Amino acid sequence: MHVRYFAAAADAAGRREESLQVDGATVGALRAALQERYGEPMERVLRTGSILVDGVVGRDPDRALGGTADVLPRFSGG
Repeated sequence: MHVRYFAAAADAAGRREESLQVDGATVGALRAALQERYGEPMERVLRTGSILVDGVVGRDPDRALGGTADVLPRFSGG
């Protein structure tokens, strides 16, 4: 699957995008794979950030992955 990283997520991954093979093909499996691959910096991002699956927020860990996942840190607004 194609994974794109934004802001702090790109810093944690050391890249803006990549292709990954994710066993299980769910949002939860992607979270686990990213934490294993990039360690504590990515864990911090994922703790409060979001994963968008084909443009829709994927909060359910059992949700199936699509073709593209975007990893975004928490954004503040005001």
